[in-house]
Amino acid sequence: MALRQDMVRVPEHWREIYHNSLAGPEQMDGFRMEGDGITSFPMGRLRLESTRSAEEGQKANIVLWCPEDFPADHAVSWKFRPLREPGLAILFLAAAGWEGKDLFDPSLPARTGEYDQYHHGAMNAFHISYFRRMWQEERSFHTCNLRKSYGFHLVAQGADPLPDVADMSEEYQMLVVKQGAEVTFAVNGLPLLHWSDDGSSFGPVLGGGKVGFRQMAPLIAEYSDLTVYAP
Repeated sequence: MALRQDMVRVPEHWREIYHNSLAGPEQMDGFRMEGDGITSFPMGRLRLESTRSAEEGQKANIVLWCPEDFPADHAVSWKFRPLREPGLAILFLAAAGWEGKDLFDPSLPARTGEYDQYHHGAMNAFHISYFRRMWQEERSFHTCNLRKSYGFHLVAQGADPLPDVADMSEEYQMLVVKQGAEVTFAVNGLPLLHWSDDGSSFGPVLGGGKVGFRQMAPLIAEYSDLTVYAP
């Protein structure tokens, strides 16, 4: 299916239900870090990085969760600027624990940033990897990938228009829209991917849940203006 401009935008009747500038530590109340990472705000934006060496592999990777739960239909907008590569950035959305449990339910196994805990752990989620620069094959052919878990199901793929860090001059506007069985993604208003879930090939259609930022070390990146819309 060809992507149209009107396929990746916040529906007109939806309203803003959450906004966080991510401008300073006072905005981070309730956020949860999984893995060994630190936050700072030298430019008035959330700067996220791992405290471990990338040589430690998956143990060096981190996830920062927003504490809010969002409904089944919602759109997530945020601004992103990578500062150091290689590495990889992912947004998790509609993330929820198994059997109706909250993602932070203490009965669930602990998560420490290692990726298999998120795609084959006690949770379901969508994963949009939108800045993939960790491995040579990712750097030589830029794509953004949509995965669905439980499982490691690559369900959609699109081109990645983001430049490498050396050519970054500004933040980029990201937008994911989850409406019914449809998931779409755009950067700076440019539609990049669209997927319709049949509710059976890779498990039931996902409902509501949390959003989180994942980074693969040694990436350092900044985030700002996290906004969520819903009907």
